[in-house]
Amino acid sequence: MKTVFLSVVTLFITIPAFSQFMPDQTAKQEIKVMNDSRGDLLTIGGKPFFLKGMNWDYFPIGTNYTYSIWEQSEDVIQAALDNEMSLLRKMGVNVIRQYNTIPPRWIKYIYEKYGIYTIINHSFGRYGLTINGTWHGNTDYCREDVRKLLLQEVDDFVNTYHGTPGILMYLIGNENNYGLFWAGAESEDLPVGENLHDRRARCLYKLLNEAALRIKAVDTSHPVAICNGDLQFLDVIANVCKDVDVLGVNSYRGNSFDTLFKEVKEKWGKPVILTEFGADAYNAVTKQEVQGEQAEILLDNWQEIYQNAAGMGRCGNCLGGFTFQFSDGWWKSGQTINLDVHDTHASWANGGYRFDFVAGENNMNEEWFGICAKGNPDDRGLYRLYPRMAYKALRKVQRIEPYQSSPSFIEQRFSAIKKQIRKNK
Repeated sequence: MKTVFLSVVTLFITIPAFSQFMPDQTAKQEIKVMNDSRGDLLTIGGKPFFLKGMNWDYFPIGTNYTYSIWEQSEDVIQAALDNEMSLLRKMGVNVIRQYNTIPPRWIKYIYEKYGIYTIINHSFGRYGLTINGTWHGNTDYCREDVRKLLLQEVDDFVNTYHGTPGILMYLIGNENNYGLFWAGAESEDLPVGENLHDRRARCLYKLLNEAALRIKAVDTSHPVAICNGDLQFLDVIANVCKDVDVLGVNSYRGNSFDTLFKEVKEKWGKPVILTEFGADAYNAVTKQEVQGEQAEILLDNWQEIYQNAAGMGRCGNCLGGFTFQFSDGWWKSGQTINLDVHDTHASWANGGYRFDFVAGENNMNEEWFGICAKGNPDDRGLYRLYPRMAYKALRKVQRIEPYQSSPSFIEQRFSAIKKQIRKNK
């Protein structure tokens, strides 16, 4: 892969870069969702905390989802974390999203050494389940045996992580609504309409709400969120997920989330976090890496996230977001083949990404969503990351504290950063 390195002039911002970062290790602090005259807030020990998050994973080139960094030797795990968490902290990230394969001790390590929290995620049958010795690739949430198995998994989940320093929030599922439509785990065109599987959807969301109650029965010090694929079935969620604290949304709409925050406020009435959003750094038409286009889309996305935070003058219901993702996933296209090839095959179409959208053709390159490019691994599986323009741009963005800033300040800063990106494209 050819990696283009472009410098971006650093903007001087007077707000402390890591004012939310360093943990208070003297006392256990309650993390809760609250609402005041400004809007919805996540608070830690009573102080507002804005989520500047990252979807983070660790897959050396040549591996896929079967690889686990947590199964490597302790020295390899620590080296990988030290390399990447230092980059994340330098960037201004204060929380990462992780699945429940991460051992609690490493959540504690990341928090205590780097001041970075973790939202811990249970996939809730999104990628299939084994029931009575038989594998089911698509989970039927209406089945009683599925219900019992998933609730037992949730019980084990909360009991495993309860009391772990560095946990910010529990997250259940990962766009499980798409699993009602898609045949496998690989991304496809987003499903349209909500009527074909309404019964299955109601079973899913009722079970998600029951899972939230199971978590709260054990841990009352952390909020519980669910992760939905965009706003599909929002009416059902609002109707049956009464005990869920936060709606997490994976949304890929291009430069703008459009009316997302307004719809959530009107129908859900509780806070939202963008659990995934992003842009690939590859142009499916010109067949070239396009760092500037990726950076601009992410800047537009983050600007809307800031503008919809409490006190910023818009919906006031956004707690923050999680960029997707930190480094390229070379295994995403095909998932089991060409693992050492940075595939440029576009697997689905999305008109929101105007820089390379052509009607009737795919334009989304799953293996190019990283804000960092990835180098080849050494004999221990460790590799170097090469930050793209998006990393450098978001490093400036995430120095801004929305609860300490005015809407005009936010607008001015984003405008200046975008101007610099365009200058360096």
